[in-house]
Amino acid sequence: MKTTMKIGLFVPCYIDAFFPKTGIATLELLEKCGQHVEYPMTQTCCGQPMANAGCNADAAVAEDLFIRNFARYDAIVVPSGSCANHVRHHFDAIPQTDEVEHVRRNTYELVEFLHDILKVQEFPWAEFPHKVGLHNSCSTLRSLRTASMSELGESFFSKPMALLSHVKGISFVTPKRPDECCGFGGTFCITEEAVSVRMGLDKIQDHYTAGAEYIVSADSSCLMHQQGCAERAGVPIRFIHIAEILNGSRA
Repeated sequence: MKTTMKIGLFVPCYIDAFFPKTGIATLELLEKCGQHVEYPMTQTCCGQPMANAGCNADAAVAEDLFIRNFARYDAIVVPSGSCANHVRHHFDAIPQTDEVEHVRRNTYELVEFLHDILKVQEFPWAEFPHKVGLHNSCSTLRSLRTASMSELGESFFSKPMALLSHVKGISFVTPKRPDECCGFGGTFCITEEAVSVRMGLDKIQDHYTAGAEYIVSADSSCLMHQQGCAERAGVPIRFIHIAEILNGSRA
């Protein structure tokens, strides 16, 4: 594990509003791993929803505030692949100053930070005696590359699975189409509602048929979409963010 870093914790707006346990688990987990973590109290959205909708002027305001909040940290950690991807690869609605480049270069999704930077190989406090299906969001899979992509025919690797494999009692099931998008996609689920719902239903049914009790992901946005689909379709499967499992939650 690396020397203690000064970390700025960014909690995405939808986690703050709907899944506060995920934000709390992320903070506690980083502290258990020996890190000094601060939560800037004036943080808001990273600007991703506005940027995805083409509203760059609105995104610029959010991006500017994000820089003012996080430029002083060695690393910015976020329990969201889509937000980490936006900051690192699409944070261009504002002038690219040295501070902006620093923030973009040092923003990490939680799984890659634990796996690549801290190189954590044990979670002695964690136990999760359940069968889980791992959902890799499109951002973590194809932009942040935290797992292998089946369409490339490359050798298998999975950073979230590598971390979860150190959790006592956990077991994994594999859906037939593990890399398929769940249909959330931010604005896509609004503009193409029927397609989005069909994709979500296909995803949860694939995991459920494989024997999953829980669907686990590093993106609460995908979990939120899938949970809504599952509840409406009556599929008895549960959902949990990877931060909560690694922090010691059992259910």
